[in-house]
Amino acid sequence: MTFYVVYHIINGMKINIYYGGRGIVDDPALAAIKKMTTVFDDLNVRVSEYRLYDMKSKVSSLVSSLKDADGIVLAFTVEWWGFGSFLPQFLDAVWLYGNKDIISRIYMCPVVMSTTYGERKAASELREAWEMLGGRTCEGLCGYVADTAEIDRNADYTKAIEKCAEEMYRAIGHRTPALPSSGLEVSKKVQVANSVNITPKESEILLQFAGDEKYRETKKMDLEKLAVQFKDKMQKDESGSDTKYLEDLRQHFRPQPSMKASYTIDVGRSEPLFIKINGRDLECGYGAIQKPDVEVTMGPGIMDSIVSGVMTFQGAFMGGHIKTRGDFKLMRSLDAVFLFGE
Repeated sequence: MTFYVVYHIINGMKINIYYGGRGIVDDPALAAIKKMTTVFDDLNVRVSEYRLYDMKSKVSSLVSSLKDADGIVLAFTVEWWGFGSFLPQFLDAVWLYGNKDIISRIYMCPVVMSTTYGERKAASELREAWEMLGGRTCEGLCGYVADTAEIDRNADYTKAIEKCAEEMYRAIGHRTPALPSSGLEVSKKVQVANSVNITPKESEILLQFAGDEKYRETKKMDLEKLAVQFKDKMQKDESGSDTKYLEDLRQHFRPQPSMKASYTIDVGRSEPLFIKINGRDLECGYGAIQKPDVEVTMGPGIMDSIVSGVMTFQGAFMGGHIKTRGDFKLMRSLDAVFLFGE
């Protein structure tokens, strides 16, 4: 606490404003934070404003801007429901990358206007979110404003906004104490399993990477390649070889002299299982074939249930476990030529 007081005296109070709306001209939230900024300026408070809609690809990197803030204002206007996409994105980044010791010292003031309905609920949700992150909250400001010009014309509106700014200044200046929040206790329990011990320097590096769009795209492509390689490896490991299901098909094949059909079955491998029947002849393997009579797609584990006799092709289809395209009569014939229940 001593360090904080000395820092505060030397550097003055610092408040960051994060605006999560769309930036439209007549947004009442913009009018409100403009008046609050005037009050903060009169109180010699250093103010930095961040408009999240202009920083879509860099929202995650904004977490680093919290490190020298004594308080923050989270502002937006409810246009139809909730508080939009930008503020949740910012709060998600704070949850993932924020320094919990720094957050615990920061007061958050919600400024929520509405042109429809729901400003009080949205303001309450913002307070709950910040408390779960471990921060402190101010009462904030919320209200329904049909005409943004009223904020400038109505003296009572102006007084309410100025009072909100002054109360936030006093709360930060006096370090107003508050009882523990149950939301914070819940968040501590939730974070136990996912906690990672990293240094402040490592946290800053992570934030730089999180805000680098080119880096994220490169890593995304790398992960997609790894996912394909891992999937192929898992499929090979699970099958033990490239002959899974083939021996089962051959052993339980019961020829129908007049039957001629071709099938492909997607069993979750990189290539489909194909079956070609021509009277007493059976050919099966893995790979694509030209214009099969029936194409079958099934969920994981369904083919195992079929070859073990627990389920039939028709039963799997009726139960919604497989999807088919092509000649349905030939699909039903699979249970006649492959008697897995014997």
